[in-house]
Amino acid sequence: MSESLIITIDGPAGTGKSTIAAALAERLGLARLDTGAMYRTVALVALRESIDVSDGNALAAATAAHDLRCDLSADPPLMLLDGEDVEPFIRSTDIGAIVSEVSTAVPIRAALVDMQRATADVYPRLVSEGRDQGSVVFPDAQVRFYLTADLDERVRRRVGQLSQGGAVVDPGKVEAEIRHRDTIDASRVTSPLRCPDGAICVDSSGMSIKQVVDALETHVRRCVGPDAC
Repeated sequence: MSESLIITIDGPAGTGKSTIAAALAERLGLARLDTGAMYRTVALVALRESIDVSDGNALAAATAAHDLRCDLSADPPLMLLDGEDVEPFIRSTDIGAIVSEVSTAVPIRAALVDMQRATADVYPRLVSEGRDQGSVVFPDAQVRFYLTADLDERVRRRVGQLSQGGAVVDPGKVEAEIRHRDTIDASRVTSPLRCPDGAICVDSSGMSIKQVVDALETHVRRCVGPDAC
């Protein structure tokens, strides 16, 4: 079995990256890194401390004052802020409304890219999902995926995800948020969202989670061989 195996899954908001990455990692016996949760945790710092998310330096200074880390040994993995499990807070629509703007801050991206690479040093057998994993953070990953889906499908999935906790969700608001995030993600100067060179593009429109995971698992085993997983 190979000592290191990095699989990246990139794609826009609402394509099911987190769910699919979790299922794929479980099947292959790998750790799973949700890099979007890192940016959401920074957004939580901004909300709690009333920081203007357009002020990247202020945001970076505030974030540096806290201990932000990923616990990938937990099941499911946790985002910790000064030891506090913030998963219950970072998935809200309030966080979703600002996280893309947070992600445009160059000092934040630099810090979190370093953190993601350091995490892979600790967990070298990893499925890492986000928006720049195969293009910037792990360009030499053994397998790189770009996951996409049509807008209606992405809205439906995100509404379902947000509704699981019993919240009343406005689909129109979710669609507007996704469109806004797409625009920011694609146009930011640092690490814009794009399909990484050489990545396997998977359009999951009309596919079940199981069908998508089956397809990705097949690609992985074909690329790295049966003994690597």
